[in-house]
Amino acid sequence: MALQWMILTYVVAAEAALALLLTFPSPKLLKNRFVSLISLILQPTLFIVSQFLGGDIYWKNEHRLMCTSEICTAAERDRYEKSVFKAQRNVILCTTACLLYWCIYRICKYHKEIQSLEEVEKRCKNE
Repeated sequence: MALQWMILTYVVAAEAALALLLTFPSPKLLKNRFVSLISLILQPTLFIVSQFLGGDIYWKNEHRLMCTSEICTAAERDRYEKSVFKAQRNVILCTTACLLYWCIYRICKYHKEIQSLEEVEKRCKNE
């Protein structure tokens, strides 16, 4: 289970890098191709990541460690606290992944809208 959260951490880092690359100034041709590539990748990625995250968080919530005896030992209490901290970390990772995904989606959508408006402006100037 730790490997999948490590992969999700890398996905969040990659999304942050993509968001930065999309917002940096660059030549128009390069930016157009980059935005079209990112737009093609975004749609299937959201479904895969959302299904993975939702299922895992639900399963971990249902099977969370609990102190079942009347008196909890220090080791049991530490294991419970560690599982709670991991769950909180995972929720933060999931939220960050979704937020960055939404930001990248909106940046790509705005860029495409700007392209279409520029094309309309060119047609109006030519007429």
